Amino acid sequence: MPGGRVDPGEKATEAALRELEEEVGIKARAESILGLLDDYPTRSGFSISPVIVWCGASNELVLNDAEVAEAHLVPLTELVRPGVPRLRKIPQSDRPVISIPLVGTQVHAPTAAVLYQFREVALLARSTRVDHFEQPVFAWK
Repeated sequence: MPGGRVDPGEKATEAALRELEEEVGIKARAESILGLLDDYPTRSGFSISPVIVWCGASNELVLNDAEVAEAHLVPLTELVRPGVPRLRKIPQSDRPVISIPLVGTQVHAPTAAVLYQFREVALLARSTRVDHFEQPVFAWK
């Protein structure tokens, strides 16, 4: 899930395609965009605009070492297995904190919220909103 800022004069979809190429070396065209998920407002004051892009199965990832520490190819079946998502309460918020167990760890919101909405909309054909899900306290910076 490459990410970054939208440059001046750029649309979120254009930024997504640019960041995809800059971070993991995949050059996709606007026709590869399948759609957009809901914007997710973060505790740090940013808003994430998820853009879903079909890249095909034959693309090789070429990581930009200056921007990407590691990458994981996760089968979509991981998003629909039991225990996904994990919701928990924290004393600092009345909203549930969402996380998803992946690659040996818990992936938290905002990434977990985006992945959960993708799962619901794209894999299970269910209309689902996610902006009510909380981030863990360590992400409130």
